[in-house]
Amino acid sequence: MECVVKWVGEMTFMAETGSGHTVTMDGAPDAGGRNLAPRPMEMMLAGAGGCTAFDVVLILKRGRQDVRDCSVRLKAERAETDPKVFTRISFHYIVTGHELKPESVERAIKLSSDKYCSATIMLSKTAEIEHTWEIVQV
Repeated sequence: MECVVKWVGEMTFMAETGSGHTVTMDGAPDAGGRNLAPRPMEMMLAGAGGCTAFDVVLILKRGRQDVRDCSVRLKAERAETDPKVFTRISFHYIVTGHELKPESVERAIKLSSDKYCSATIMLSKTAEIEHTWEIVQV
């Protein structure tokens, strides 16, 4: 896996991923940024959310569950001093589908958090991780 991050002015950076996609990151105005794009640490948090949501949907689909939507709301706390690592992250999953089995949703989230989601597993080295979930039946 590769990525190139280039400074493009002020405190704005452009990342080009190995798969050929670009992502812009910017800083807060008090740090010299213009608030035009997510902060790098917000990108890390979003990446963890995307990683686990991907796992959960894939696991449920493979388990022949009729999953129709999945969202994850993440809230994180950071250390007060440098390095300001994440110290606590809560993941709240809202999984929507038809006749979803609660035990299947719980299992998918557990497999993601314990085995498959490398982003969450890496972040768990510094942060206390909490997972909660709810099902919306349609």
